Amino acid sequence: MNFGFTEEQDELRKMVKRFLDEKSPETEVRRLMATPEGYDPAVWRQMAEELALQGLGIPEQFGGQGYGPVELYIVFEEMGAALLCAPYFSTVALAANAVLLVGTDEDRATYLPGIASGDTIATVALTDDAGQWDLAATSATATNAGGTWALNGVNSFVTDGQSASVIFVPAMTEAGLSLFAVDAGATGLEREALPTMDQTRKQSRLTYHDVPARLVGVNGGALAGLETTLQIAVAALAAEQVGGAQRVLSNAVEYAKNRVQFGRPIGSFQSIKHKCADMLLDVESAKSAAYYAAWAAQERNDELPIAASLAKSFCSEAYFHCAAENIQIHGGIGFTWEHHAHLYFKRAKSSELFLGDPAYHRELLANQLGI
Repeated sequence: MNFGFTEEQDELRKMVKRFLDEKSPETEVRRLMATPEGYDPAVWRQMAEELALQGLGIPEQFGGQGYGPVELYIVFEEMGAALLCAPYFSTVALAANAVLLVGTDEDRATYLPGIASGDTIATVALTDDAGQWDLAATSATATNAGGTWALNGVNSFVTDGQSASVIFVPAMTEAGLSLFAVDAGATGLEREALPTMDQTRKQSRLTYHDVPARLVGVNGGALAGLETTLQIAVAALAAEQVGGAQRVLSNAVEYAKNRVQFGRPIGSFQSIKHKCADMLLDVESAKSAAYYAAWAAQERNDELPIAASLAKSFCSEAYFHCAAENIQIHGGIGFTWEHHAHLYFKRAKSSELFLGDPAYHRELLANQLGI
């Protein structure tokens, strides 16, 4: 196992960081999070055409660049640091992997080129109103009448469900859990935007009333592929959390060096030193966990389920702790709407719950280890 990055991977990180410094400053994050769409179509197009980010992990035969999870996780780390407002996670980490791991070659040829080119925004509807991340607990159902599939049920807390042009829905059939593709304009589909604490990541509630759908993969054969999709996405989210935690640590240290109180920088006070030291320990430990998960996803080995749950449980708590301490170090100004600290705090909390909270993943980890 090698946690070092290659020169090419370091260049990718620098390129993405330069792009995000220009396209996702705090002013732009605040502007976009107040819009119904939650992203800038022009920046989305640039990401696809100039940086080829949407197709980074898609095989070349389907219009992508053919890179692996490690390169993708570098991108997610930088996006987490910048709080990028875009449907990138739902499209790339969730939808593209679902098609790759569940779909047939025909399905991949149908959906992946559009994702790689940036023409398709997609998501995977994973939970119902109960908010459970257990795939076997899905309440959506699909029936086949005369060769046409129809979906019924509800999905809630669907990331980027309002802006997606294609929604992939796990649903139960007589054969078992299957995956279906639904066009955003399909008859019988209702989409309702949900209020969220973290306004930088949009969520929706989707209702299906005999919605026409297209089967992706084999009827009843989606469970294993979707479980792996979730593990890869969980590891990607851990990388995003690492990026956010590193950014709030940097912000806290910078403020502690420059804020003068009682005639000296507050960073010279022992209590502030301890907070920064604890944050640094959290960030470095979170990096180790996230990079281990990235390696396991790259190798696609038996360690992936363990590594993904380990990374998600630890990185969630590390990010939230760092975001909270960042507010404390900034003092009164850190609690104000005008300061950026609350944006990271809210993203940290929403990411902690997204794809399963730490307790859920510790339970998964215990089951995987036979404890």
